[in-house]
Amino acid sequence: MDKIIIKNLRLRGIIGIHPDERVKEQEIVINVIMFADTRAAAVSDDIADAVNYETIARQITRYVETAKNHLVEKLAANVAHLVLAECEPVKKVRVRVEKPEALPSAQAVGVEIERTRADWGL
Repeated sequence: MDKIIIKNLRLRGIIGIHPDERVKEQEIVINVIMFADTRAAAVSDDIADAVNYETIARQITRYVETAKNHLVEKLAANVAHLVLAECEPVKKVRVRVEKPEALPSAQAVGVEIERTRADWGL
């Protein structure tokens, strides 16, 4: 299976369990690896045969900027579901969500998950 990668998508949104995190946006970094067969796109050189990463990145951005999840686990799961539900050629997705500002002594904290279409009944 081929991989389509969105690396270090830097967004701002509400995420966290502490009172200040519920009102103040913070940086959220998202990495997405989408597993799909890219051979048709390679042959045709036509975006209609490809996974349109620009569209997916816009959808993720819109979601993150409006969602107010408490946990990075929930955000990661929702991003994985969004990718699989909106992009049929993607058979599996790996999503990493990181909060760079979560711990002063760490570069970032986060979670990485992997989901398939079957996990969501798609």
